[in-house]
Amino acid sequence: MELTTTKKILKEAQEGHYAIGAFNVENMEMVMAVISAAEEMNAPVIMQTTPSTVKYAGLDYFLANVRVAASKANVPVVMHLDHGSSFELASQAYRSGYTSIMIDGSHSDFESNIEISKSVVDMCKPSGIAVEAELGKVGGKEDDLDGGDGDAYTDPLQAKEFVERTGVDSLAVAIGTAHGMYKGEPHLDLDRLSEIRKVVSVPLVLHGGSGIPDEKVQESIRRGICKVNYATELRIAFTNGVNKYLAEKPDTIDPKKYNKAGMEEVKAFVKEKIRVATAATTSEVSPLRVKAM
Repeated sequence: MELTTTKKILKEAQEGHYAIGAFNVENMEMVMAVISAAEEMNAPVIMQTTPSTVKYAGLDYFLANVRVAASKANVPVVMHLDHGSSFELASQAYRSGYTSIMIDGSHSDFESNIEISKSVVDMCKPSGIAVEAELGKVGGKEDDLDGGDGDAYTDPLQAKEFVERTGVDSLAVAIGTAHGMYKGEPHLDLDRLSEIRKVVSVPLVLHGGSGIPDEKVQESIRRGICKVNYATELRIAFTNGVNKYLAEKPDTIDPKKYNKAGMEEVKAFVKEKIRVATAATTSEVSPLRVKAM
């Protein structure tokens, strides 16, 4: 299947009251594991790379990996730039063939965030490429992403104005989540999320999904979240798989063997998070029926 954009699958998620899992991939093995999990769950999936990941190998390397894997898959697959740090990087991802772009102007003031977000929307709109932006600041630190103390929660009325003036296709909101792993249990402002949902029509995105209890993720989905991002826990899963294999067989020199163990851990994690996201409105897990794209 050809790579798709987030526009259709997020709208369908919004209408169906579930969410799409978005997973940050660091290597070929993670790509293969995430798509294998999505196929077994019969669910669309979003593959993501951050600026630091792109810096490690380049947009074309990661896009090629995902494009090949997607061509063999029977579920919709999106290639998304996560936390695009500049118009230049967003433009490079767009020209390379990414099918979804995030521009993160949340560290700038409100008007500057609008200006850069709208410029990316204007660039991507003719080709139908979806654009995600962020309003408010997600806390914590991951890769080169530093969200500060996370005190700048998204204001609902500002969110309404921001979406109307920029024309973005989805909006990442700050309601108490953070990048990286949490030191304690995160406290999410779910009432704020409900207020944002009342005045913003586009799909809403939850960043910092790693470490949030499943029941809180599901409550966020019931209140309007359509995309949930995971990064740190994928790294942990892959590393745990590799370390466990090498601890049991320390003389192994074939990377394929211990990488496969890492893949199995990532696949199990992704399947569980897709299950959480697609069962948010029911008491029992119900697999998604993927619609023809």
